[in-house]
Amino acid sequence: MHFDRPIVLSIAGLDPSAGAGLLADIKTFEQHKVYGLGICSAQTLQTETEFLSVRWEKSADIVTVLEKMLTHYEVKAVKIGIVEDISVLLKIVSAINGIDKDIKIIVDPILRSSSGFTFWKGNISESILKEVLPRIYLLTPNYDEMGLITGQDAKSSAEELSMYCNILLKGGHNKGEPAIDYLFMKGESDKIFPETVSFSSKHGSGCVLSSSITANLALGFELPAACRLAKNYIERFLSGSETLLGYHNV
Repeated sequence: MHFDRPIVLSIAGLDPSAGAGLLADIKTFEQHKVYGLGICSAQTLQTETEFLSVRWEKSADIVTVLEKMLTHYEVKAVKIGIVEDISVLLKIVSAINGIDKDIKIIVDPILRSSSGFTFWKGNISESILKEVLPRIYLLTPNYDEMGLITGQDAKSSAEELSMYCNILLKGGHNKGEPAIDYLFMKGESDKIFPETVSFSSKHGSGCVLSSSITANLALGFELPAACRLAKNYIERFLSGSETLLGYHNV
């Protein structure tokens, strides 16, 4: 089957408000002119202001669909959002690696919703974490998530973990340097400045940023350029309306 657009895949939760998760990823992919496939990792009951519950899909079912998609389509990059825990994440990335090690895997480690709901169950196993990271291309935590993953200072932890995979430390939760992102690439770092720091907060902004990076990588951009283009996209997304649900603009 021939496609004139790169194909990308999102593995994420189904948010009925469509502000975050799978639906937000597909919207973002379409705006970037890549073809988006989707696998549901969880059914959430939520709005942009309230999180009520989550029903997780079985990891075996996720992997079954994943294997079918990757053997049928020529997927360039996979973005992974919410998963039940780090063990499920390991199963997913191992399945991708087992089919095609050239597929770039972007993981947005959504550990807690903006309303305070915690997704990953139990403590994060350091041994499993260090088994997962070399299997992925990019991890995109914010400062709070980086702290939850390591229990240490976000920036120094990101620099340390970048020896295993690339880390984009998002600056949205950093009051000291608001909206400044740091890209750590195995001993190198790149500081990504915003064009403006005056934004309206949006539900799902992390999902949109990581899916924009995924699309840009599939389009052939190198990682620093993909991250900068995604930052430009998210700034337009954040500035597009005054509501918590953002509009995607061409």
